Amino acid sequence: MITMNQTKGITKANLSVKTQTIATIVAIVSAVALPQIMHLIGRATGMGTAFGELLLPMHLPVLLVGLLAGPLAGAIAGLLGPACSFVLSGMPGIAVLPFMMIELCGYGLFAGLLRKSGMPTVGKVFIAQIAGRLCRAVALAVAFYMLGTTEIAVISVWTGTVNGLTGIAIQLISLPLIVMAVEKMNAHE
Repeated sequence: MITMNQTKGITKANLSVKTQTIATIVAIVSAVALPQIMHLIGRATGMGTAFGELLLPMHLPVLLVGLLAGPLAGAIAGLLGPACSFVLSGMPGIAVLPFMMIELCGYGLFAGLLRKSGMPTVGKVFIAQIAGRLCRAVALAVAFYMLGTTEIAVISVWTGTVNGLTGIAIQLISLPLIVMAVEKMNAHE
């Protein structure tokens, strides 16, 4: 069941719990499958895991489900995507897992919170990207400074951002196009 909600002159669908649940499950499955595909391509091309670090495939479905299904769906997909991937494949590594879960939860949550705002989708994606990185930076700072963790330094947020510039660009281009296509399909129904 879909109902319509008028927010700042923009009509957005309020999705049923069933639709949000299905969207979240699809996002989690995608967040597990896409990195595995990238790792296979990385192995075949000799790039190894660097290919996944370059394209950030786990981020796409989490941001997308937040933009389409809202903050709860985005946050849950962001938390469970990396956790399920770890359980099934051992990736991401245990040292990075909690930080990826926090970062991706931030992406999905903030993309969802911005879902009904009147700003262009590219702006929503950009803000969610910054918010997710900030969530990771705070988590790393807490672990590094308060818990004495030396496994991962806070500077890794900057390194990950620089390494993932191609993936960030892909997100900024593809996600607005996908959201526009979905909204156009929904408008015709």
